[in-house]
Amino acid sequence: MIRVMIVDDHPVVREGLRGMLDADPGITVAGEAGSGDEAVVRARELQPDVTLMDLRMPGGDGVSAITRMLADRPGARVIVLTTYESDQDIVRAVEAGAAGYLLKDTSRADLLSAISAAARGETVLSPSVATKLVTRLRAPVADSLSPRETEVLSLVARGLTNAEIGRELFISETTVKTHLLRVFGKLGVSDRTAAVTTALGRGLL
Repeated sequence: MIRVMIVDDHPVVREGLRGMLDADPGITVAGEAGSGDEAVVRARELQPDVTLMDLRMPGGDGVSAITRMLADRPGARVIVLTTYESDQDIVRAVEAGAAGYLLKDTSRADLLSAISAAARGETVLSPSVATKLVTRLRAPVADSLSPRETEVLSLVARGLTNAEIGRELFISETTVKTHLLRVFGKLGVSDRTAAVTTALGRGLL
């Protein structure tokens, strides 16, 4: 019997998943949580075999919860179940230690199969997510940041504003913005914080 914990901030989603999983004789729903913070606490209490984790929730997001849960129990198995499939979300979840990444349009049969696979220690990814991850890993070296882009992003990581970066590097604020837009494009992100996080994760800073 595989014990599953459901983590999602929408009660109707939790209820739907519970009904779906309870109908399977090999799975039992051990408990639920409505936020990342609650998930960490409940995981300590319930010790589930597999956790289905929503990605974006108030009160602590899914990636943060995965990191903390694995710090408590390195062998914990967490499958992200979300509506989001951006490169940034996928990479953050995988780097945090997620055992799988599925989208909420996944069929019941595929979800049950994924839970069983995760419980066996396997990694499970929806086809579109797997494609994005492979493409990201195969990104050519030419897509790496230029020395100037790295310099600009390093100053962003130190908390400097665009104007402060411009003064530091003796370039205009507009030029700083141009460098950052190129960085965002190369890293597949849309804001400064995500750029720094992704660059650190890929060893570019």
